[in-house]
Amino acid sequence: MKVLLLTQYFYPEVGATQTRMYEFARALTDAGHDVTVLTEFPNHPIGVIPPRYAGRWFEDDRGHAFRILRVRVMASPRKTFYTRIMFYGSFFVMAVIVALRPGDRYDVVVATSPPLPVAAAGLVVSACKRAAFVMDVRDLWPKAAQALGELSNPRLYRWAEALEQRLYERADRITATTRSFCRYIAGRGIPTAKVIHVSNGTLEDVFSPARGDAGLRQGLGLDGKLVVIYAGLHGIAQGLEMVLETAGRLRDEDEVAFVFLGEGPRKAALTEAARARGLDHVRFLPQVPIEESAHYLNLADVVLVPLARDQIFDMFVPSKLFDGLACGKPVLLSVDGEAREILEESGGGLFVPPGDAEALAAAIRHLLRHPEIRKEMGERGRQFVTRHYRRRVQAQRFTEVVADAAGRHAERR
Repeated sequence: MKVLLLTQYFYPEVGATQTRMYEFARALTDAGHDVTVLTEFPNHPIGVIPPRYAGRWFEDDRGHAFRILRVRVMASPRKTFYTRIMFYGSFFVMAVIVALRPGDRYDVVVATSPPLPVAAAGLVVSACKRAAFVMDVRDLWPKAAQALGELSNPRLYRWAEALEQRLYERADRITATTRSFCRYIAGRGIPTAKVIHVSNGTLEDVFSPARGDAGLRQGLGLDGKLVVIYAGLHGIAQGLEMVLETAGRLRDEDEVAFVFLGEGPRKAALTEAARARGLDHVRFLPQVPIEESAHYLNLADVVLVPLARDQIFDMFVPSKLFDGLACGKPVLLSVDGEAREILEESGGGLFVPPGDAEALAAAIRHLLRHPEIRKEMGERGRQFVTRHYRRRVQAQRFTEVVADAAGRHAERR
């Protein structure tokens, strides 16, 4: 097959979406398909396009096993409603223009959402190219955007919800990262047979205790500390203000240190808040490539996986849960619902109610005083995730879904 994969976020950017799409593209290529990835000039999450792309609108990268087409977007380090609209809208326009160039033929178009305009671009391209359309759902947009206050205009929300419904109806197949998402989509009147659960997972050879911390613990002066790490996007949805409040409650525990690893729209405010409160045991570190992030998880004693307190997030399963378990670290999870069920089944950590800083502080004190429990949880979590949530196994499943969608579309034609 000739496959076009549309994703606004992709390698060399760092994040769950980027890793998921890279592994999907690689699995499709390994299966013998001709894969083209259409994505943006790298800029996420800081919103700054590197100087090497100055004056350019387009790049055709043939340096990988699959082709990568990159396009310019209207990126901005300021994250407002207007800049987000321009960011998402510019990718939609550029993606459609590039994908519809004469001579390029595709059997199937895959688009991952959010942002929702990426999926809309996929639908437009698939219709024009008479190709199958597969929609990958990683987030319930616009519901999550409304919950976070990023989409408060009632008219825009209704328009986005109508677009979401149209995309679900027109897709030949829909993959979703959680079972809760699958149930939600089916509840919108979509046949259950075309909604398939393809979970996130971990790269167990990258996120492995065997890789060690590359001397980072000693280099950062963290020897003798119980290191609690958050690694990921510093955004609104993560509810990281609660983690700072927890750090404040533990300022008298000299053995506890907090590390925030990554970038995002809330990082500057979080850094200033920690400084203003005199939280000297809290350290903020810049984003690193995925291979290096595994070393940071390995230097830690406890991995935090929080989300903001809202019922919508009970349907989410953050991918960093799997990476923390894969590194053999106990996970403190502040996400209820499906994610909590997975963690409790694994035995690899503790659930803390979202937004409850006192409960999180108590859980950290408990793990500080019981190193044997940390060790047991880490071993159980590693065994569980490598048995049930290997990202490359999920990528192979995705490949089968794409092939099935293309085959059924061809039969209908």
